[in-house]
Amino acid sequence: MRVKKIKIGFKDLKSALNDFVKTGEAFERGLKVKKEAGTYFTSFEVFRKALTPRRIELLHIIKIKRPSSINELACVAGLDIKNIAGDVRYLESIGLIEIKEGSRKASPVINYDRIAFEIAV
Repeated sequence: MRVKKIKIGFKDLKSALNDFVKTGEAFERGLKVKKEAGTYFTSFEVFRKALTPRRIELLHIIKIKRPSSINELACVAGLDIKNIAGDVRYLESIGLIEIKEGSRKASPVINYDRIAFEIAV
């Protein structure tokens, strides 16, 4: 069973901007900049709005039904293609799905069985 590990954290806007400035300054000085992959939210409430029950259901449908296109995903989910396309773009941007571009259509793909979520206290 493959587990997808995605770093999800919480930072206020000021901290995120400060980190951005520090990275830019280090880059300008020619220092090595450590690549940090992850998705950050300003609060747990914002995180809950981002990973909604519908988006979790879409992940499940993509994994089980393996739709060949976003249009097919919308049909299987019984939802409007416009809304599904936005959800798919968002899930791709945070690394939960991949979009495989075909000759005529793009298909959403999941290459893992579980998502590991950890919260540091």
